[in-house]
Amino acid sequence: MSYGGDYDDDARAGIPSQTRTRLPEDPALPSRRPPASPRRSLMTIVGVVVLLIAAIVMANRADDRGGSSDNATDTPDGQAQPTAPTGEQPVDGSTNGIPSGFARTEQGAQSAAANYAVALVSAEILQPSQRPQLVQQVFTPERASEMHDRMAEVYSEEFLETLGLGPEGQAAEGMTYISRTVPIGTEIVSYSETTAEIDVWCTGLFGTAGEASTRPVTSDWFTMTLELRWLEGDWKVHSFTQRPGPAPVPGDLRASTADEIAEAIEEFGGFTYAR
Repeated sequence: MSYGGDYDDDARAGIPSQTRTRLPEDPALPSRRPPASPRRSLMTIVGVVVLLIAAIVMANRADDRGGSSDNATDTPDGQAQPTAPTGEQPVDGSTNGIPSGFARTEQGAQSAAANYAVALVSAEILQPSQRPQLVQQVFTPERASEMHDRMAEVYSEEFLETLGLGPEGQAAEGMTYISRTVPIGTEIVSYSETTAEIDVWCTGLFGTAGEASTRPVTSDWFTMTLELRWLEGDWKVHSFTQRPGPAPVPGDLRASTADEIAEAIEEFGGFTYAR
């Protein structure tokens, strides 16, 4: 390959083309590179300054567009609502182990829905001795009695037996029944000062941990839609539904043993969920 100049003349004369090779410079010897001209150095400095100013301007514009807002759900249609912590205290207490005293705001409604989803798909809701307190805390007074009767019918002794549980919702000796729900995110379907409809996307662990278990612990993905009412200074559930998914592609992690799952459930506690 020819590179112009003398090399082109050599090629036309039939002389094989040559390639110039720059040998590495010895740091002990004076550099063979020509010194940079003052004009070139000045242009380099000016270019760096211009780029720095442009970067500062772009950063300021990004801050103006993404600055904090008093309404955390004020986002364009079709975009996910922000889930970063706001610094607001979600609740000021709890009743029967369930957070209570949620704010009368969109964030407060989402916090209530997330926490109520955890309670409604818990191991305690299957236990006749625990269910009345949970239902009384979660539902509106006008629906509490109805929901308690419906759950008592659905979570019958026959149903509990299919889960490997006794009539009081207890696991057999040497077994640990697990039903733990983890909210992934919430979305406001509708909201007013007295009513709210919230979707809660969840994952969870369900099953019985134990060497002889016929229903090993598995994971699940589902979405709960909770219709809330504002009553006596707090959000309460008026009704709820559940549908499957959305579910991600399963990972390739090794499944833990039944003992490892049971030990993890004992070691790791749950959370109070809030926006």
